[in-house]
Amino acid sequence: MADHGDWRPPRPCEAYRAEWKLCRSARHFLHHYYVHGERPACEQWRRDLASCREWEEHRSAEAQRSLCESERARVQAARKHTLVWALRQSPPADWHLPLPQEEKDQ
Repeated sequence: MADHGDWRPPRPCEAYRAEWKLCRSARHFLHHYYVHGERPACEQWRRDLASCREWEEHRSAEAQRSLCESERARVQAARKHTLVWALRQSPPADWHLPLPQEEKDQ
């Protein structure tokens, strides 16, 4: 990160603005509250937007560090969520047989 002459933010500043705007929308608020039972945290998107703009205007090393850390944390958070269902390697052996309810109806 020392040579930041050709460094670019991980996303365009417009992407951070769009994410912040979406996060603050009523629809997203209702969906997030329904799913997670809490208000969405939009502050990080606002900080990322400010850092991106600071980088574009002044090439600030602090803004560069902030964006890199934020994206790294976002990737780590996405990795910690595992699949709920175990994926099958092959179908069940009796997949072609009628279901028990279908047997009763006949």
